[in-house]
Amino acid sequence: MNAFHLAFKVKDIELTRKFYVEMLGCPEGRSTENWIDFNFFGHQLTGHVSDNIPTLDYCGKVDGINVPIPHFGCLLTIPQFENLQQTFEANAIEFVVKPQTRYAGQTGEQRTMFVFDFSGNPLEFKAFSDEKEVFTK
Repeated sequence: MNAFHLAFKVKDIELTRKFYVEMLGCPEGRSTENWIDFNFFGHQLTGHVSDNIPTLDYCGKVDGINVPIPHFGCLLTIPQFENLQQTFEANAIEFVVKPQTRYAGQTGEQRTMFVFDFSGNPLEFKAFSDEKEVFTK
């Protein structure tokens, strides 16, 4: 699979570094005082400082739960998901959507959780029970 690149708005470089490097364990790439690159689970993520962070809309309804739009995140293995959940809990990171199983017993069963980074960007992390079902209808 090819890596993707996502550029997004952040409030502050140091807070962004703290969340993505210290909390998520993403290796830092290049940076300046206005932007910072990370290896986000094999993908290039670039945070650009902005005073104009858009308001979120909870228009996404998935399996009966309203989720913030826009959001981004990563597909993890179940052990990675559990480790990240423990990291969030140990650091008192509030869950936007608490860790749970979506589509239990169905095709596409997955663990999911949402958090905000320190700039207020919502991130979703999920882990499929069967990774072959990521795109299965």
